[in-house]
Amino acid sequence: MNKLEESTERFPTVIIEAIEPCIDGGRYPVKRVIGQELPVSADIFKDGHDVLAAVLKWRVLGSSVWLETPMILSENDRWSAVCHFTKNATYEFTIEAWGDEFKSWAQEFQKKFAAGITDLTTETEEGAILLNHAASRATRKSDQDRLARFAEELRTGKPAVGADLARNPELLGLMSAYPDRSLSTESKPYLPVVVDRPEALFAAWYEFFPRSAEGKATGSKLRDCLPRVDDAKAMGFDVIYFPPIHPIGFTKRKGKNNSVNSEPGDPGVPYAIGSKYGGHMAVEPELGTLEDFDWLVGEIKNRRMEVALDFAINCSPDHPYVREHPEWFFHRPDGTIKYAENPPKKYEDVYPVNFHNENWRALWEEMKRIILFWAEHKVRVFRVDNPHTKPLAFWEWMIAEVRAQYPDVIFLSEAFTRPKMMKALAKAGFTQSYTYFTWRNTKAELTEYLTELCATEMKFYFRGNFFTNTPDILPFFLQTGGRPAFLIRAFLAATLSTAYGIYSGFELCENVAIPDREEYLNSEKYQFKERDWNAPGNIKDYITKLNQVRRENRALHLYENLRFHTVENDQILFYSKATAGLDNILLFFVSVDPFHSQSGFAYVPLEDFGLVENDLFQVEDLLTGEQFEWRGRRNFVLLNPSTRPAHLFRIRRPIGRDGAATIFG
Repeated sequence: MNKLEESTERFPTVIIEAIEPCIDGGRYPVKRVIGQELPVSADIFKDGHDVLAAVLKWRVLGSSVWLETPMILSENDRWSAVCHFTKNATYEFTIEAWGDEFKSWAQEFQKKFAAGITDLTTETEEGAILLNHAASRATRKSDQDRLARFAEELRTGKPAVGADLARNPELLGLMSAYPDRSLSTESKPYLPVVVDRPEALFAAWYEFFPRSAEGKATGSKLRDCLPRVDDAKAMGFDVIYFPPIHPIGFTKRKGKNNSVNSEPGDPGVPYAIGSKYGGHMAVEPELGTLEDFDWLVGEIKNRRMEVALDFAINCSPDHPYVREHPEWFFHRPDGTIKYAENPPKKYEDVYPVNFHNENWRALWEEMKRIILFWAEHKVRVFRVDNPHTKPLAFWEWMIAEVRAQYPDVIFLSEAFTRPKMMKALAKAGFTQSYTYFTWRNTKAELTEYLTELCATEMKFYFRGNFFTNTPDILPFFLQTGGRPAFLIRAFLAATLSTAYGIYSGFELCENVAIPDREEYLNSEKYQFKERDWNAPGNIKDYITKLNQVRRENRALHLYENLRFHTVENDQILFYSKATAGLDNILLFFVSVDPFHSQSGFAYVPLEDFGLVENDLFQVEDLLTGEQFEWRGRRNFVLLNPSTRPAHLFRIRRPIGRDGAATIFG
């Protein structure tokens, strides 16, 4: 018996290839959120001249029930369709295609009839048989009867009747509803999709240290944090992100400004985790108790906000793990444990963890246990510190394990590292990722980077969370540009991406740095931070308005709809976001120069927004309420860094002679 005779599987009848999106051949999942569409396309073709049919199918992983939608043929055998998802779960999708016998018959019959062939007896009988077979597949009695009547009409009628039936919309619809898929081809393996809750895509984060919540030199506790939470709520933020709240080590504790010698009363670095009071599943006593934390989480939830907790896999020399599991750490030749280094910096208060030690399985399980512990305490968002210094295999395993119990958990990757590693972490399961936005300042830099994030394959697996600043990073742009620089960066972060965040003090325009370094002087990583949270010159009202506009305009809830456009000035960035139905169209103009006024003519892509060349339309600045009448493609823009560094326009298009305007959005 030859190999062909030995085969038990039917050979494919249709070629399905070049499916998009398909991340690394299906090795990693596409990311979506509940209700978000997923456009899928593929090359689909077969031998001969048969008319093809194809459907896009998707289901929750483990379910036996597929949902499906017809795919549409465009040019060069490229087919496409769109699916969407209704559950916070892992899905899978595929494509099924087949030769459509009835449409092939209809096409051939019409050609012969149009050519004047009068004897179509055989063709008529072939068509009737196809209709009878479809009637036997129909699940509704009314459809069975209707198909049987069409078959009888075809058998008894003249060729002209057959030609009419071959293009009859009702019949074509019935035959499409009950196709013969016995010789179909299904693409395998199925491709995975992780569907998160909507907050994984759209959110505004506010980071603050609980120990500095009141802005006092003596520090604050967890139960002192509500005024800071309420202030963030008033500004429109919905995620409160805390750096580590765990016990801080005493050995080699750092002092102010990263001094190697601490003074009495210095609180230490929150990332030097672990002391006699416990480790990663305990609360620093100076902040309060676990019960205090649970209370604070509940209060934040009552305000329709949620907590993001830092997951930093660092241990101080005092961490219980050092005593209980010394094998989990790196050792010098003399047997002592190595502390962390980033030459020339030394972090003697931190021991990095060795994920490749002989007892690595126990270590991995313990890391998972930490996340599950805090998930049980109602934390569903974790910002992960330096994930690029741990094995990718670990993250892929742990995130999958956690999602199996808590599919609503969100992981943010804090990895300012090489591009390929940042992408690999996103593929491995991180829900969101920090980006290079912090260091992209010019029009060219921003355009190139955002195009990569939102218009390449990255848009299907890498969700950028744009932080304007962090406790570790005070960009030079903010150091030198004064208050206008803060306005500009807030505008860019809030409108370029669906998820963004600020570290507290940004709203106060804090920008005092260590000379020639992108680091804060008197950083609150090392000390309690004194602040007047309503200091003159703050930009809290501006941030509040930005967040209000974000909430109220659906175009800003979408990640992949960002488009850049032409403006005759290299210091002005012009981009747009619009909903698919063009019911919410937003135009963004922002200066990237914090020092000088900038102006130029902008070219509005009228055809993208359903406008024609001579249309008179109105644009309303949603930040200021100003309204301007524009006509046609080329219009003038003037920006002042101090008073109006940006426009956020919503298009209103006049209709009728009375000039009444329709608002898009």
